[in-house]
Amino acid sequence: MPRPMWSGSISFGLVNIPVKLYSAVKKKSIHFNQLRKSDGCRIRLKKICPSDGAEVPAENIVKGYEIAPDQYVVVTSNELEAIQPKNARTIAIEDFVDLGQIDPLYYDSCYYLTPDKGAGKAYTLLLAAMIKTGKVAIARVVMRNKEYLTAIRPAGKALALSTMHFADEIIAAGQLEELAIDVPEPDTRELAMAEQLIESLATGFQPDKYHNQYYQQVLEMLEKKAEGQTVTSQPEVKEGGKVIDLMAALEASISAIKNKNDSGGKGAKQNKAAKPIAAPRRKKASAQ
Repeated sequence: MPRPMWSGSISFGLVNIPVKLYSAVKKKSIHFNQLRKSDGCRIRLKKICPSDGAEVPAENIVKGYEIAPDQYVVVTSNELEAIQPKNARTIAIEDFVDLGQIDPLYYDSCYYLTPDKGAGKAYTLLLAAMIKTGKVAIARVVMRNKEYLTAIRPAGKALALSTMHFADEIIAAGQLEELAIDVPEPDTRELAMAEQLIESLATGFQPDKYHNQYYQQVLEMLEKKAEGQTVTSQPEVKEGGKVIDLMAALEASISAIKNKNDSGGKGAKQNKAAKPIAAPRRKKASAQ
């Protein structure tokens, strides 16, 4: 069962709602350890001082901010705690906005908020009011000595919280040198074909339709290696050449999609979603 990673309260106006914060995402990734090639001995990373080559234990390590080359200001944990906002356990709602006004570029990590003991009625009231008005709450919260801008919105019977980037952390598209500026307006016929291509691919968003194919392929490879099988390399996929005739490319794309829909309608229904692959089992080392 998930465990709360933070507890505090939601505050808006004079209303205070005790809540707990749970991660809404369980990321899947494969981690590799570094081994010595000759005998498979695992490599351990040590924190070494370059001036004398001595290993430095954790209790002798402090935080330092570089103000000039090789010049640092040392900061202690007590000093950071002293300037931490007093409402460090409060998710302070500042505004309510329309969801469509928030550019997805601003979103970072996702969490769930659940009511703490005795807060069920107030929590449900806020959830129902946000559903009724169609608004998203913009709030600030301090977690782990860092201030976050957040967006709180209804997610079924729960409130979901997304941490956000501040405006000065977003890189404006206008700063990209490679972004085309002096480009003529699209040809009317090409634009119509591009719109037709988009419409032919348009569908409802189905999250379960998409799988991390590379993750599954790596697990399959590890399973085979664990069983002592030989792993073969995948054939190299050649990239297509540059598009010279844009109109021809659009027409070919639309034609290919139509053919696929006409011939694969029945087969698509029979295809089942890929089954998740279990992580490879570790074998016990045999005694020498």
